[in-house]
Amino acid sequence: MALVTLAQHAGPPYFDEEETVASLLETAARDNPDHVYLSWDDGQLTYAGLDAAAGEMAGRLAGAGIKSGDRVGVMLSHHPDHVITFFALAKMGAVLVPINVALRGKSLSYQLSHSQAALLIADRMYEEALAEAEAPRVLWRDGAGEFVFSDGATYGAKIADFTGAARHWSDLRIILYTSGTTGMPKGVQMSDRMVQASALSSAWLSDVQQSDVLHFWDPIYHVFGTEVLVMALMVPVRLHMVPRFSASRFWHEVKECGATHVHFVGGMLQLLLKQPEAEIDKTHGARIAWGGGCPVEVWEDFARRYAVEIREGYGMTETSSFSTINIGGPVGSVGKAADFFDVEVMAEDGTPCVDGETGEICVREREPGVLTVGYYNNDAATAEARRGDWFLTGDFGVRNADGYISFKGRKKHSIRRRGENISSAQVEMAINDHPQVSETAVIGVKDDMGDEELKVYVLPADPADLDIPAIAEWCKGQMAAFQVPRFWAMVDSFPKTPTQRIQKHLLPQTQEAGDFDTACTKNTERS
Repeated sequence: MALVTLAQHAGPPYFDEEETVASLLETAARDNPDHVYLSWDDGQLTYAGLDAAAGEMAGRLAGAGIKSGDRVGVMLSHHPDHVITFFALAKMGAVLVPINVALRGKSLSYQLSHSQAALLIADRMYEEALAEAEAPRVLWRDGAGEFVFSDGATYGAKIADFTGAARHWSDLRIILYTSGTTGMPKGVQMSDRMVQASALSSAWLSDVQQSDVLHFWDPIYHVFGTEVLVMALMVPVRLHMVPRFSASRFWHEVKECGATHVHFVGGMLQLLLKQPEAEIDKTHGARIAWGGGCPVEVWEDFARRYAVEIREGYGMTETSSFSTINIGGPVGSVGKAADFFDVEVMAEDGTPCVDGETGEICVREREPGVLTVGYYNNDAATAEARRGDWFLTGDFGVRNADGYISFKGRKKHSIRRRGENISSAQVEMAINDHPQVSETAVIGVKDDMGDEELKVYVLPADPADLDIPAIAEWCKGQMAAFQVPRFWAMVDSFPKTPTQRIQKHLLPQTQEAGDFDTACTKNTERS
């Protein structure tokens, strides 16, 4: 197996032509059956146990008519059945369509219809949210291992052995929807090899070693959750699963499970720094915090307070998660290209920038299959993101004389809030449906932790009737909680281009004293 070593310069090639996500699990189950892969408060699952459970799930789905290449939506919370489902779909060659469990309304309906999902597997707790969505046939999860189809059929059918089934590294493994910049979310097509690449770069960045323990809060409907699942097959580590991220419980969970590694995304480190100082800050036992989105002003404070080494990377779903990794580089840098990528900072004309000059971060694959082939059923967006062999990230960066890249902000109109990418256009479309609203403009503004919050400017249909608190409350039933803007302001008109596009850069790019703030119980006047 080509992935035995994690030395960054062990290749190329870094991937075995015969390797797939499913075969990684089957090999681990054969060669190391008793290794504990996953643990949680009252249970555990070995490599062999996971392989058997995933095979059973795959066989029963096949008995219900799901076949290789079918798209299957998965709207499950963070529990072992979600892990089993992930590998079951990989075994049978079906395409996973992860659904963010916070989605509601149009966002949810769009992803289910656009992906043309043949089946949706969902926790029963999301039945109300799905009632108004155009969902396909649903396999409801009523409890641990308890499933029933929406037509009343019980969860039980023939069990098949998928070991050795026809699978290839180029197979479409996941369609993961990420925020659109000017429209609805785009379905990133991830090949099997992309999933492997995201895991391998994560292993390099985190420096995981045999018998390490990872505190596993990462939602599996994000790429940073799936990469952890596969990484734990490449290196025999244990994932300790907790239901969700909790700033107040975080370090206690880490200590109790004996975690050596913790994973972060943007905004998470700031939330932990906001917690009251305590003895556990230095006695939790973890040695490395790895991920993406650690601002330079947070890096040293976090490392010093919690006695951990920060490992920072950069990337996106389209580039197999991490396309750059910082190992031993300067504080604040996202590092250098992962070994199966070329990464350049480029000017608008497509020429490389000189050191110290800001340009767009662009990524090219050095091995086939590690970069997305494009967006599902969206040729226009695919073409816009490409310049020859290069993928245009839409993010600004700058490279120093030693080749280390620093992230300098987003070129796109996408807002990142607490690790979630949010399409401003999608939020605007939802709020514009309210009868009191004529038009809106959503921007990102910095909060007191340096993270982005959503601010919406509202042009009312009738200023006398506008009730912003009521509209903000109404939004909670129309979209995911992370999509609901925090700051609200009324405007009399919008600055526009001759083609009637709102010129957002001419709007105040900060939170103002007169804004309505949904996080406060008392608010000043609306502006």
